[in-house]
Amino acid sequence: MSISRRRLLHLTASATALVTVPRVAWGQGYPTKPIAMIVPYAAGGPTDVIGRIVAEHMRASLGQPIVIENVGGAQGNIGVGRVARAASDGYTLSIGDWSTHVVNGAIYALSYDVLRDFEPVALLVSNPYLVVARKTMPANDLKGLIAWLKANPGNALVGTSGVGSPPHLGGVLLQNATATRMQFVPYRGGGPYMQDLVAGQIDMVIDNPANALPQVRAGTIKAFAVTAKGRMAAAPDIPTVDEAGLPGLYFSNWKALWMPKGTPKDVIGKLNGAAVAALADKTVRARLADLGQEIYPRDQQTPEALAVYQKAEIEKWSPIIKAANIKAE
Repeated sequence: MSISRRRLLHLTASATALVTVPRVAWGQGYPTKPIAMIVPYAAGGPTDVIGRIVAEHMRASLGQPIVIENVGGAQGNIGVGRVARAASDGYTLSIGDWSTHVVNGAIYALSYDVLRDFEPVALLVSNPYLVVARKTMPANDLKGLIAWLKANPGNALVGTSGVGSPPHLGGVLLQNATATRMQFVPYRGGGPYMQDLVAGQIDMVIDNPANALPQVRAGTIKAFAVTAKGRMAAAPDIPTVDEAGLPGLYFSNWKALWMPKGTPKDVIGKLNGAAVAALADKTVRARLADLGQEIYPRDQQTPEALAVYQKAEIEKWSPIIKAANIKAE
């Protein structure tokens, strides 16, 4: 064998060793230091609270803390962008939601791709929305509400928390499904539009249960349906859209975990296992249920299931957003 060929084989073997040794180290010792969980919203919001609940339990499985870092701004795009640019070394984890990883990709010109620039880890929870209206609304069920909308084309005032927000897109979905027309009224958040709904200043909202249920229970607004296949554990008396006469109007703001593109599969697997263990814990489940969250079945908590689900959601919502001409403000 020539000297040059022996040298080539030696270099190849050395390069192979450099590649394989770290992978053995991943499997044996990971994680060896705290993991950062990027929350793309301010502290105290639903995504932040859910992230903290899950991260707290994941620590037991991983043997290392998960440190929450709130990186808010630009509807979540700043925090998600930071994750897209982070090293794929297993020490940056992200919790995001339907808005950050589906809607924003259709509305904003992003520096990253919401599907291709991340590794899915686990689908966590979802909260379907409630179709609610002012207490003085003449209708008493969903069919009656739709009839009222058709009898008042373009006059219904529907509260939202801004262009492209879940209440806005939920309203667009309802409008499309019923061939009705509404006027969307943007507010700075759920608190202000709920005040106006209770006061009768607007007609209806497609709202987060955490925001709407206290008023429903107080009798200050009416609830017509939950936008899911099954009734909510937190509000079992409210019918589903299927039961109420508008089958298939499913809409939820789901939350999941991702890591930067290129993160090793064994790392993804270990973090998925920790997340799955957290979601199976009775205390965690009770805390999430108190927040109106529905935990996905075990077979939907895999990285592969999240990838399929996210892709399907993008394919569902992108045409709706485009047809409604919804653009960033």
